[in-house]
Amino acid sequence: MESDGDRRSSGGNCNPDAVCEKHLFKSKLSESLVQLACSHHHCAFPLNHNELCIWNTATAQPLCLSGHHYSISAVSFGSNTSPLLVCSASRERVIVWNLDDCAQKAQEGLTPQGIVIGTLLGMVLYVRFSPDDQQVAVCAGNQIYMLSAKNKAVLAELNGHLAPVTAAEFCTWEKSMIISVSEDRTFKVWDYSTGQLIYQSAVLTAFPLLSLLIDEENKQIITGCAEGQLWIFSLVSDHNYRYVTHINLKKEQERFCNKMCKSGKEIGKGLNTSKLCKTNNRRPEGSVETSLPILLIEHYDFLVCFHNEENISSALNTSHFLIASSTGLLIIDLANFELEGFLTYKDYSDLSIQFAGSCALTRKAINGRVLCLITSMFEDMIAVLEVNLAALVRTHQSDFLRCGNENSLSVIARCSLLTNSPLGKGLKKNLKESSSKTPGVKSTVKDQPLVFHNKIKSSGYTAAPQMTMFSSNNNLKKKDVSKWKASCKCKNKDYPLESYPPIKYEKEISVTCKPTPVCCIQYSGDGDMLACGLSDKTVLVFDSNLTDTHNVFSGHDGAVNSVGWSHDKKWLVSASEDRTLRVWSICNNKPALILGKEIFHKAVRFAQFYFMDTFILLCCGAEFHLLSFHLDTTKDDLKRYKNRSVYKLVQKFSMASTTEITSLSAVNDFYSYIVLTAGSNRALEVFDLNAGHSTAVIPEAHTRSVHQICQNKGSSFSTQQPEAYNLFMTTAAGDGIKLWDLRTLRCERRFEGHRSCCYPCGIAVSPCGRFIASGSDDKYAYIYEMRSSTFSHRLGAHTDSVISVTFSPSSPQLTTATLDGKLRLFLP
Repeated sequence: MESDGDRRSSGGNCNPDAVCEKHLFKSKLSESLVQLACSHHHCAFPLNHNELCIWNTATAQPLCLSGHHYSISAVSFGSNTSPLLVCSASRERVIVWNLDDCAQKAQEGLTPQGIVIGTLLGMVLYVRFSPDDQQVAVCAGNQIYMLSAKNKAVLAELNGHLAPVTAAEFCTWEKSMIISVSEDRTFKVWDYSTGQLIYQSAVLTAFPLLSLLIDEENKQIITGCAEGQLWIFSLVSDHNYRYVTHINLKKEQERFCNKMCKSGKEIGKGLNTSKLCKTNNRRPEGSVETSLPILLIEHYDFLVCFHNEENISSALNTSHFLIASSTGLLIIDLANFELEGFLTYKDYSDLSIQFAGSCALTRKAINGRVLCLITSMFEDMIAVLEVNLAALVRTHQSDFLRCGNENSLSVIARCSLLTNSPLGKGLKKNLKESSSKTPGVKSTVKDQPLVFHNKIKSSGYTAAPQMTMFSSNNNLKKKDVSKWKASCKCKNKDYPLESYPPIKYEKEISVTCKPTPVCCIQYSGDGDMLACGLSDKTVLVFDSNLTDTHNVFSGHDGAVNSVGWSHDKKWLVSASEDRTLRVWSICNNKPALILGKEIFHKAVRFAQFYFMDTFILLCCGAEFHLLSFHLDTTKDDLKRYKNRSVYKLVQKFSMASTTEITSLSAVNDFYSYIVLTAGSNRALEVFDLNAGHSTAVIPEAHTRSVHQICQNKGSSFSTQQPEAYNLFMTTAAGDGIKLWDLRTLRCERRFEGHRSCCYPCGIAVSPCGRFIASGSDDKYAYIYEMRSSTFSHRLGAHTDSVISVTFSPSSPQLTTATLDGKLRLFLP
């Protein structure tokens, strides 16, 4: 045996602090495909085939244990530190060693002895101690043997796998439960006290399953195969081993590199991923496509330092799992299942091993660092590496482009309107003066004498009519906003923050006589009324309990894509496929304002009132428009045929590198400048309408186009601080739902459990901020809790795809809409 000293990797262009080679051992024979083991201060691995080497990281002294006659194929440490046990297995015997006793005998010049607990079990691929170190699970061939750790006794034999068992783990919170994976590409759940099979999965993949991790924090199992793919299933008692998500590590690497390239970060600093960042998919000539076998999965919690725009450092305790493959290490965030960073051995020139055959990791990170024990795939070497996980984790604040506004984002405005702000310009300008320049609006009455033969009430010919809806004060303070809210007559109670999710089916109605898709639904600000946009070109308004129809608005020539309420519940805005936008008075069936086809070159996908009902936001193609407007429904017998409502285009905003804006979201209930957009290029973009430009971009936010952005706008008149309701945004796409922190634009969690493939199904956030609802084309609606990655409730089978959902802002109730024109009401 030969041993080399510490060597810190220079890494070429990579971060030299990310990995350090502590020791290198050279064996007489290759130890490439064996189970290795690491504890807090020890590493265990076979040496020269039948010797067990224990290397103490504190003293850097090896201890060699002899007792096997055949090659050692599996090694594992016990769960407890005192006494620290280690189990080694070969085809002829399984031995448990007490390291304290072995070290003492070695100092006295005696030969250390272990306890033989099993013999002639066959080729052993994996061993694992139970949580109390009383039993040892030995995976030999297609069977799992439960052995006593104190004497030679077989407690149980678990039969059922059709190919060699590659890993087995004990479930710590369930007594007598063990889970195994095999080369037969399935996982099985056993009760080892009775030897019974509890659950058997279907075949997951075309490649053997090699590794397994039980995540105690989220109660999930994570298994990996020989082709670099992960499957995650729920272990919650009532979830019946529900599938949560699937991760393709190759695609995650490519997506990670694309985001880093688009964010303008120099990839060479800390990560050498130039090959993965090529824009085309062609491999360099002479290169070989390699698989990405997942050799090991371990869970870690460690602090990661972040720096905000003011260069203030802060620490965030994050949960990750570290994946060891033959080419390197990958770090996946447990909350959002996204790649946070990775290390490739061959990118560090001072590392002796470039391709690993086996790997072991310490189970806890100390100061963000872990020990990594690897064996060479092609040479007779074993290396001990020290890996700095925090150095590998990328900071999400560099994942998006800053486009001029270097301050951190805030939903509530931090300052007054700027001098050249589009919002300020829209408030200041008198729409009367600009109405003659507005397309589609005829000029107003000129100042000239007129003679009438009948006496009529004067309408003030020489005075300019009042054209603005609100005061043009562009330096609003929070107290002004409070006064504005108090001035509205509608009353609303605070939403109960500790309410139960609305999962009880209450009633169902059909919106029309024949099946008609409901394209969109939205509650009014006080929760008393529900507006529905239909594909039959109409807008319907129901009361909140779906017992009465208040009004029917017709006039569009295409399906209604979106509906939006004004804050005072007097106005309703609708956008349609017919390339028009209409504003309706809730008391009148005729539109108060129409924006026609001569203005929009494509269908209007989304429209809403904005900035305390002062503006209208709408998106068309790759642009969204900011419109100022005045609505006038006063009757004039002489000019009753004239539309006295007017509008003016304040400014257009374009998303970068996209052909169409697929969703838009903005807060109207209080003083906010932020507008969120999603594009067909799968990116999210944040606009600051006070500054009048884009302020941040998140490239590759989803693997598919985002079809909805949803903010928790809370209860309109809640006494709670509005900022607490709007720290997050939720996005939905065909690959799932994600929760984003608006302050950092970091993806905090990804919700899985179902996927919508045929129709872009809607999402909604409850005003209490605890629940997310989602529709699906499998005819179910789903309720998620913010702290869970998979759904907590599935709401009863609907008659067709659930394409829209919405929470009431005033009471804990949920309404769903289906493709065949049904509305369902759910209560707690």
